[in-house]
Amino acid sequence: MANSYSQLYIHIVFAVKYRKRLIEDGEKRIELQKYITGIITNKKQKLYAIYAMPDHVHILVSIKPDIAISDLVRDIKANSSKFINEQNWFPKEFRWQPGFGAFSHAQSTLDRVINYIKNQKTHHEKTTFKQEYISLLEQFEIEYKDAYLFDWGEADGD
Repeated sequence: MANSYSQLYIHIVFAVKYRKRLIEDGEKRIELQKYITGIITNKKQKLYAIYAMPDHVHILVSIKPDIAISDLVRDIKANSSKFINEQNWFPKEFRWQPGFGAFSHAQSTLDRVINYIKNQKTHHEKTTFKQEYISLLEQFEIEYKDAYLFDWGEADGD
């Protein structure tokens, strides 16, 4: 788009179906993160940070105004789940949960958000994903209904 300029920084969060803790720390997690990085790069968006926890993923990207956030997330989830299933990492089909969170940030907060994402493992020693996600919704003053949040499944009390 000629004469169109933007800086749109988006922190994206999505979860494994039924919040199953399937993404193990190690080579598979690193491979998944690299694969998602490739998807984002191929979509001509810029990745700043990514961290795949066992049951959810955090991504910080800058996006161009010619792509919808929902389209980017759809492509990330569809292609990465296909990749995981083709690798036969799990005996049953791997799926992401429907939905996602998307939180916008100012350039002045990028270092803080990048550090937050990179330190997910330490962060979740004290805070569950459910607590974290609801906290993000409240921090960004996003109205929500419990019935439409992720299916917390058996991991509800973790």
